[in-house]
Amino acid sequence: MTPPYALTSSHASSGDMVTIFMWLAAVLIFATAVSEVLAYRSRHAANPMIENLQSRIYAWWGMIAIMGGAFAIGQGAVILLCAFLSFNALREFLTLTRRNRADHWALVAIFYVALPIQYLSIWMGWYGFYAIFIPVYAAIGLPVLAVLRQRTDHYLTRISETQWALMVSVYCVSHVPALLFLDIAGYEGRNILLIAFLVLVVQSSDVLQYVWGKIFGKRKIAPDVSPSKTWEGFLGGVMSASLIGAALHWVTPFTPLEAFGMSLIATMMGFFGGLVMSAIKRDRGVKDWGHAIQGHGGFLDRLDSVVFAAPIFFHLTRFFW
Repeated sequence: MTPPYALTSSHASSGDMVTIFMWLAAVLIFATAVSEVLAYRSRHAANPMIENLQSRIYAWWGMIAIMGGAFAIGQGAVILLCAFLSFNALREFLTLTRRNRADHWALVAIFYVALPIQYLSIWMGWYGFYAIFIPVYAAIGLPVLAVLRQRTDHYLTRISETQWALMVSVYCVSHVPALLFLDIAGYEGRNILLIAFLVLVVQSSDVLQYVWGKIFGKRKIAPDVSPSKTWEGFLGGVMSASLIGAALHWVTPFTPLEAFGMSLIATMMGFFGGLVMSAIKRDRGVKDWGHAIQGHGGFLDRLDSVVFAAPIFFHLTRFFW
């Protein structure tokens, strides 16, 4: 186990972060201006599509501001922000699962024991523990806690859903702040930029897949799961976002080609993450995981791509760099 890193970032990473957020602000300013012009032109008749677009843009302003504030404060704030996101994502996931009173101990354990321990071990830089704590110890402990209540009705379903919720909402999300503690030669003090890179590339892919799909989309990938996803949108979005990742190689320890490859893997995993989470929502008969973020649904609706991309991105970076 290694001691916790300093909860601040270097001047170099701060400067790079400011540059990234200035570009994001410029994009949002442009998008806001476009949405306001469209709203003005349709002011005499309600247009749900434009209203939804405006609510999404305003929500993005808030999300970027919160993320920027956490990055400015330092590593401790980023870890707390991710823990907060995990808590709310876990709550949203479990809301759609089968529960009864026999699961009370297990629910208390995952919210108030497993989640804090996972993020505390990340803050301590204890890779050997946080890499296996949830998939091994929590996965074994949860069925034990539940079986002690001696309720076997839908036991396998209840436990499986709880384990899935914990893996997706806590374990996968926790790999985002875990990037802060990778020891990369020549990249000391700049790890916080890896988080910005990952989130920006994956979220850009989501947006660009939507745009490419709206413009050129014809052939649907999985119409029974997510009717809006097309091969044209998938290929256009993934490739465009990967090129953005290659252009952002200067904030990473990667070469342009390596940044493109890492972005390609992250965006593909993000796509499959969104597809899997859509299948779960369709199985439960809901459109969104929640309504916490106006125009975006719940926390999991924003994290569905990141949760699949983050662990793969983390372990590839750790293994090769």
